[in-house]
Amino acid sequence: MPTFKLILEYDGTSYAGWQRQPDQPTVQAALEDAIQKVTQTHIAVIGAGRTDTGVHALGQVVSFRSDKPLSPRDWRRALNAHLPPDISVQAAESVSDDFHARHWAKAKQYEYRILHQPDRPALERNRAWHIYGPLDLDNVQTAASLLLGRHDFSSFQGHPTDTKDPICNLERLDLLQEGPRIRLVFVADRFLKQMVRAIVGTLVEVGQGKRQPQAMKDILEAKDRRAAGYTAPAQGLYLMRVEY
Repeated sequence: MPTFKLILEYDGTSYAGWQRQPDQPTVQAALEDAIQKVTQTHIAVIGAGRTDTGVHALGQVVSFRSDKPLSPRDWRRALNAHLPPDISVQAAESVSDDFHARHWAKAKQYEYRILHQPDRPALERNRAWHIYGPLDLDNVQTAASLLLGRHDFSSFQGHPTDTKDPICNLERLDLLQEGPRIRLVFVADRFLKQMVRAIVGTLVEVGQGKRQPQAMKDILEAKDRRAAGYTAPAQGLYLMRVEY
């Protein structure tokens, strides 16, 4: 049976995350419902990552199998005709039968967006974390650099979780500023539950002077979520890309 790979873009504001849940709208459920309308058969899809409630994506990767005689171009057009307006298939392709969107992933890129300005936003209220007070970005950058490399990130892992291996290799953590907009770009071989949001919340505490940059070393060594800081709001987080 042919296997297809999709790249999805979605606004996570109205969804209880990626993974299908009873009695709650999710991105996976919306996609599976759209596939069922095309095929008249329920087909389970596999996502590269389980984004949480309110988290967005520009590059979520999905795989599924179907014997419906449609080309990748036809799949993209047919699914977009049935998906809600806040979910879109940006690309579709045929892949090898053993392709698995989650197991084959080599690295993922997430981006966290902060809007640093005095007045609260209207248009970006569900697209970024609004911070209005002082923020020392030099200290944030120094603290971020201490997280690079292969570490036990238990202190930045949300609970409950079924992950038994807390070791991740954080290859990149860049801070980019464009006027009031701040982007934190993360690339790692894997991410723990709410890891990016916990790191961002802790980095913001550093920027606010509540912690010293060097505290990041102690937080990592503690291997205890209570040692780290606030979990940043979901609306600032985006799954940007998955590497295979």
